[in-house]
Amino acid sequence: MDRLDEFAIFVRIVEEGSLVRAAQRLRRSAPAVTRALAALEDRIGTRLIDRTTRRLAPTEAGRALYERARSVIEAYEAATTDALDAPVRGLLRITAPVQFGRRHVAPLAARFLDGHEGVEIELLLNDRNVDLIEEGIDVAVRIGALADSSLVARLVGQVRRQWVASPGYLARHGTPKAPADLATHEALLGTSRGAMEWTFGGRRRGAPAHLAGRLRVDDIETRLRLAREGRGIAQFLSYQVAEDLAAGRLVRLLRRFEPPPLPVQLVTKGRAHRAPKIDSFLDFAAKKLSALPLLHPD
Repeated sequence: MDRLDEFAIFVRIVEEGSLVRAAQRLRRSAPAVTRALAALEDRIGTRLIDRTTRRLAPTEAGRALYERARSVIEAYEAATTDALDAPVRGLLRITAPVQFGRRHVAPLAARFLDGHEGVEIELLLNDRNVDLIEEGIDVAVRIGALADSSLVARLVGQVRRQWVASPGYLARHGTPKAPADLATHEALLGTSRGAMEWTFGGRRRGAPAHLAGRLRVDDIETRLRLAREGRGIAQFLSYQVAEDLAAGRLVRLLRRFEPPPLPVQLVTKGRAHRAPKIDSFLDFAAKKLSALPLLHPD
């Protein structure tokens, strides 16, 4: 077995988190994959994979080698094929916020697969910003400014934070005209630190009202349902409430006090030796997402 093949097996083991699944994907026997991993660890002189009760996980040395090995394999594929005819194939790992991913990224990923038979996609939906390198992510949909300057981002639109309530709630409790009015209203809040307080744009920037929120929910869909039921005033991103506002189930409030919009971006680790599958998906996703009206709120 040559060393490039050894790298390819190791990369697949890390990405699958299982020797058996890696063997199935590679169309090899499980013992052959196990021997390849053992040989690589013996040659390098360190443990690369830890076995947990649920799955395999790379050690710190394993994560570092995974990134290098993956880059070597992708560079080899690009070097052995004319750039214009580089194959769009292989495993593509994508992450996105839960609700945005369900509504927009999952259908987009399915359509991308329709045109690329050699591609597999793993879609990880998570409302935290995962580490692209540590978790082997190819493309991330990020909402908000990037903290890591080493990442490369492509802007596809923007969203706004908006306050909403149901018509029934407003009929019973009145419509707030300024942030200070919220002190007398029921606020539907999240449970994370950022979701338990609101900030305001306009002349009241930096002066949030006291919030009375007896019911705090970490799940966005549940909070949306409670807002529709008239349980209080809530703040969501504009794409999360676009359908409810259009249907009249919710009413937009305090528009002139909304904070500045947040960018929606497609994020990757860098341009060097980027596999054709990543560039192809980026172009496809950027075109489709940029065309969504909900990413161009007023």
